Amino acid sequence: MSILIKNGWIVTQNNKKEVFQGDVYIEDNIITEVGNVNVEAEYVIDARDKIVMPGLINTHTHVGMTDLRGVADDVSLDEFLQRMWREEARRGKKEIYEGAKLGIKEMLRTGTTTFMDMYSDEDATAKASQELGIRAFLGWGVVDEELTTQEGNPLENAEKFIIEHRKEELITPLIAPHAVYTCSEETLLKAKEIAEKYDTLMTMHISETRREVYEHRKKYGLRPVEWLNKIGFLNDRLLAVHLVWLTLHEIKLLSAHEVKVSHNPTSNMKLGNGGSMPLLEMLQNGLLITLGTDSAVSNNNLDMFEVMKIAALLHKNERWDASVTTAQMILDFATVNAAKALNINAGSIEEGKLGDVIIVNAREPNARPLRKDTVVANIVYSLNGLNVETTIVNGNIVYSNMP
Repeated sequence: MSILIKNGWIVTQNNKKEVFQGDVYIEDNIITEVGNVNVEAEYVIDARDKIVMPGLINTHTHVGMTDLRGVADDVSLDEFLQRMWREEARRGKKEIYEGAKLGIKEMLRTGTTTFMDMYSDEDATAKASQELGIRAFLGWGVVDEELTTQEGNPLENAEKFIIEHRKEELITPLIAPHAVYTCSEETLLKAKEIAEKYDTLMTMHISETRREVYEHRKKYGLRPVEWLNKIGFLNDRLLAVHLVWLTLHEIKLLSAHEVKVSHNPTSNMKLGNGGSMPLLEMLQNGLLITLGTDSAVSNNNLDMFEVMKIAALLHKNERWDASVTTAQMILDFATVNAAKALNINAGSIEEGKLGDVIIVNAREPNARPLRKDTVVANIVYSLNGLNVETTIVNGNIVYSNMP
């Protein structure tokens, strides 16, 4: 398939962060020309008065839970978890598949072209991902065997899933130990061993709440990141999620091991976790920051545009300084940074990059006026996912509401 996008405002996200009016040509699954393009194509899209930008990358969610949206709102975290565990104990592959389809449709509708997931029965999510054409990094959720509601051993299930899906084009399997309070040292080190054996990524919730941190310190005498460092778990395969309650020492440990970060501000605020991820200190210590929605139960949507805005505003307010985050910084988190964290050739509109592109309708009132010097700020502060008009993944149009 070939796609020619004409006359759009191209937000390249290249090293120079260039923004200009022009064309983008995608052949098969690769962007092959950017600028003034004069070629024939099977599909020609007129993007006049529209924004052409890299697809957004959501580095943390539990997409199989999307059908549970709204079942645990406005309650304490303990009550939230209890409700979730009760619901999950009643769910099987059919429910997870249906939830995943719903969530993936929402992500494609709102401009997400790649997501990283954590859940059990990820084969059901893989099926939904393949059917809908999204790029998916699927982490089979692992907890200690005595805690699981899965059939069989979670570690064995994760390894089998990785083996079965490791050669697929759009599906990248990985292993996802849940948290320090659900995974023993033995479970975590076996998970790391599996990741090394099959050369996969890992993802894990870490230091999401103050209670998690202080309970762990009471039990082990160390905060979670300190303990994970002590047992030899931290490594450059790991994309750590939340990281709200950290010390500077822990930030330096994460940086030393080149751990990547998924910032989930909307979920953290909705669950009342308190405080905020120490973003500035992380950046000062060279950590690679990305963004995630978390699930539709704790967010309650999968709109990465909303997450970008909330991430920017949260830290401005927390630090009493509107300059501490910029629109360009936040857009980087959701595109080029995330692509680097997942080791995929995406996140920007450049020749040779994957054809993961979205077209945003900038004729809507919330996108006006459209100017070169304000387009990035409008993306982060003004737009939302419903402004997205076309979503292209791997060179295929997977969503379009063009007239």
